[in-house]
Amino acid sequence: MFRMPAIDMVATGRNIMKLREEAGLTVKELQGIFGFATPQAIYKWQRGTAMPSVDNLVVLAAALGSSLDEIIVIDRKLASTMPWQ
Repeated sequence: MFRMPAIDMVATGRNIMKLREEAGLTVKELQGIFGFATPQAIYKWQRGTAMPSVDNLVVLAAALGSSLDEIIVIDRKLASTMPWQ
């Protein structure tokens, strides 16, 4: 049986906030980097109520000076079992 990994969105959001602060960036500065009209998407990422798209994750990692692995938190307890035939 294969355990399908699951993303812990809340822990990932905390990572985004921590890494943003460590990089010395404000939410407004990230908003400018992404060209968003409002900062709502970034706040949703940080709260763990939404995840950045894959292309936004790549930009976010570059802006924060981190890797995707440093941003995304995998929760093995949330993983679902997938039977492979």
